[in-house]
Amino acid sequence: MRSLLVVFVLGVCAFGQKYNVGRAASADEIKATDQFMAPDGTGLPAGKGTAADGRDIYSRRCARCHGAQGQGDEEGPLVGGKGSLKTAKPLKTVGSFWPYATTIYDYVHRAMPFDNPGLLDANQTYSVVALILHMNGIIGERDEMNAQTLPKVKMPNRDGFVKDNRPDTGKKKK
Repeated sequence: MRSLLVVFVLGVCAFGQKYNVGRAASADEIKATDQFMAPDGTGLPAGKGTAADGRDIYSRRCARCHGAQGQGDEEGPLVGGKGSLKTAKPLKTVGSFWPYATTIYDYVHRAMPFDNPGLLDANQTYSVVALILHMNGIIGERDEMNAQTLPKVKMPNRDGFVKDNRPDTGKKKK
């Protein structure tokens, strides 16, 4: 991950030098994006949140694009789609498609809100993820999500993916 980021930064710097635009990323900016959060929870930060905690954050930071109930608005829906994956028009949402709750945390933490990615701290991110999981009927409103509980959430489509047993992935065939 770090090497890919370094290549990207160097490419941007070369582009910037040639066209006199942009600036080099600071060490703090690189550090802020150089994180790894695995499906098993490795790399998740300390913090906690519940769906109840996430309601206000979601309404201020997420609802404008994703709708008040996660139904979608400017951007795709976060809720719904159960049973649609085998239809002619599958609706891929958190509740119908995503295999791991930890990757929801990773995505929200890195990329949301769209107009200010990385704005949410760890507690806010856990809270918003808990709300999204709750809106999909996966967890209860008061279930606390944190680095220990989030990896234990069994997503509805976790077993809907084909295992990648190619030899270059480092995974052994069973």
